Amino acid sequence: MITIENVRDFPASARGAYVTIGNFDGVHRGHGRLIAELRSQADAAGVPAVAVTFDPHPVALLRPDKAPLPLVWQEREYELLKAAGASEVAVFRTGPWLLELSARAFFEQVILGQFAARGLVEGPNFFFGRDRRGDVETLGRWCAEKGLAFDVAEPTFDAGRLISSSRIREALVDGDVAEARRLLGRPYRIRGVVSHGAGRGAGIGVPTANLEEVDTLIPGDGVYAATALVPGDDPGDEPRSWPAACNIGPNPTFGEQVRKVEAHLIDFKGDLYGRTVELDFLEHLRPTRTFAGLDDLLGQIRLDVEAARRLAANP
Repeated sequence: MITIENVRDFPASARGAYVTIGNFDGVHRGHGRLIAELRSQADAAGVPAVAVTFDPHPVALLRPDKAPLPLVWQEREYELLKAAGASEVAVFRTGPWLLELSARAFFEQVILGQFAARGLVEGPNFFFGRDRRGDVETLGRWCAEKGLAFDVAEPTFDAGRLISSSRIREALVDGDVAEARRLLGRPYRIRGVVSHGAGRGAGIGVPTANLEEVDTLIPGDGVYAATALVPGDDPGDEPRSWPAACNIGPNPTFGEQVRKVEAHLIDFKGDLYGRTVELDFLEHLRPTRTFAGLDDLLGQIRLDVEAARRLAANP
């Protein structure tokens, strides 16, 4: 990953590339289409295809009260952009040095001077420069003046609606992880560090991993079928996957109102405390509710576990 912290430094190996710049939050199917187009044009020109993103999102600095929770953490965004076809991924370390550049200064100092870009591919809603004064029409005109190739990728629709990060975010808040999965082109994933909980799950024969420090959007309250990714014991080991039933929300049966993420890894035996576990959400099974007693709760948990096991086996 290339880190950009000023308007001067950039590795020579990535200069002269075809470039796309944007907030690829979630790296959804629309982003995948844009990256594929970028890679196609870069390959035809015999140059690298560089995807450039931001950390943090500019809104987090300009209007922190309006900044949405991200759909993906930075390392995973890098992996997904590379998998989509980017030969290099660069990240702006967002700060005043970047946000105070006018649109023209950004074009001349960054795109021309720093990147020495051969061409650009952007989405139709791309804006750049201070106060978002630059748009694709302006960018296209300036590229033509300087002899840079420029293309606007076609937007991607699903069920007649534009695929966007905000649409995915809305689906997740509603608990509709199946729609989020369709729009992303893969299951939605979160990660968290396993902490000690009340121990009730283990006491009734259904131990759960309580995930804390989740750094992306958590789906709405409910019970979900999921796949858990558990890190290997040694560095470099591939993570192992386990079917999981995940509860998000409070535990009203036991009088708890704190919102938690608790995952029962089906048939897993071992100690996960302090380890980072990732969850891929497959399907919403049911809303959370209060149960009449322990037998009622255990009966429903058995149904949830079998449903999760079945869905994880046929994702």
